[in-house]
Amino acid sequence: MSDNANTAETQLDPEFLAMLVCPESHKPLVLKGNRLLCKESRKAYRIEDGIPILLIDEAERITDAELAEL
Repeated sequence: MSDNANTAETQLDPEFLAMLVCPESHKPLVLKGNRLLCKESRKAYRIEDGIPILLIDEAERITDAELAEL
């Protein structure tokens, strides 16, 4: 994956995005950059090549600053 993929805003179909939920909390996800964030579980799921990686074990913890922006 190139550096541009890490910094560019990922585009997902709005209808597809509306169907996605956090696999841990089952709450809707918010698209921020190239990650999908869940406020309830405080997890961030990366998007690789336009494909959300919704694996709890591979999710990152959302920082307090990121959480405040949601």
